[in-house]
Amino acid sequence: MSGVLVHEWIEQAGGAEKVVDCLSELMPSADIVCLWNDVPDRYGSRVVRESALANSRLRQHKALCVPVAPFVWRRQRNADYTWALISTHLFAHHARFTPASPDFEKLLYVHTPARYIWATEYDPRGRNPIVRLAAPALRALDRVRASEASSIAANSSFVADRIAKSWGRESTVIYPPVEISRIQEVSDWRTQLTDEELDILATLPSDFLLGASRMVEYKRLDIVIRAGADTGMPTVIVGTGPDEMRLRDYATSIHPSTIFLGRVSDPLLYALFQACSAFVFPPVEDFGIIPVEAMAAGAPVIGNWIGGVRETVIDGVTGALADMRDASSVKHAVHRALGCASAPARQRAAEFSTDVFKRRVVEWAGYERFRQSGMEFTYENA
Repeated sequence: MSGVLVHEWIEQAGGAEKVVDCLSELMPSADIVCLWNDVPDRYGSRVVRESALANSRLRQHKALCVPVAPFVWRRQRNADYTWALISTHLFAHHARFTPASPDFEKLLYVHTPARYIWATEYDPRGRNPIVRLAAPALRALDRVRASEASSIAANSSFVADRIAKSWGRESTVIYPPVEISRIQEVSDWRTQLTDEELDILATLPSDFLLGASRMVEYKRLDIVIRAGADTGMPTVIVGTGPDEMRLRDYATSIHPSTIFLGRVSDPLLYALFQACSAFVFPPVEDFGIIPVEAMAAGAPVIGNWIGGVRETVIDGVTGALADMRDASSVKHAVHRALGCASAPARQRAAEFSTDVFKRRVVEWAGYERFRQSGMEFTYENA
């Protein structure tokens, strides 16, 4: 029973990569197959097989890969694999290994059916003219390929609903892994900071709202700034990206007490979680790892009442949910979140740990599969 681990592409960082890291620990002797690998040393000496796209210019333009990827995935060479565990958010689940035995099984861990074609309201990349032209045919093909899966796991109930609507398939919800133990093993992250980082922390107000993400439009960091302006609270923004200049101009116009820190280290981010009055996370995400990290550090979270965050934040207990399109709803959520204690947030975050993820995956896919793929720990400790 030889398994193979499949993933779209391997990047330096990201929630999907954290999932693959955990799955690779469950399958330590399995090959990994991807379209391309941007971190060649990530998995040591194990076999990581790339596709023909790894040597093409399309590698740098993911949206342009959308019409091509389904056909590339159908041309995978078998190496006596009998089953595949596939981490998919685009078309990795289209993978076909030839020759393959008639009882070859595909198990899918789905971050989302491709938002490029199924949920363009949440992903502006789907508005690319080439993608829009190809979308109708790709949706029909995608639904057929999803029918090949033996079993499907979704990373949230929000995604499970999208799977049902898009593919007509039922799925098991298994929330992604979050490094809760790493965050909670340090009671005061200020002790882990450099002198320069301590100086940064010391210059911040005693009470502030925190926002952190890549600076791209759909992350809606402007809503964090607006929340600070509407509540009269200073705002601290962490991150960099193409939307930075617009956000700085916006902050200058409505909330000059906004502080931009740029990219920060993990220890400083965790210290900011511990220091902030509340963490504001406006986007509609399929799951949303960073709000869980914030709760792990004890921060109340203001999240969008649409998307995966409503499954992790307990309204009125570990933070508050808001209609992010309505400034008054956000303002009210901030005031409610400020009354939440840190302990319930930390306790809630523990439910999304890497250990919980591994246990759920083993229960879903079957212990014997992973034992044959080199897993050395017992089912009870998975």
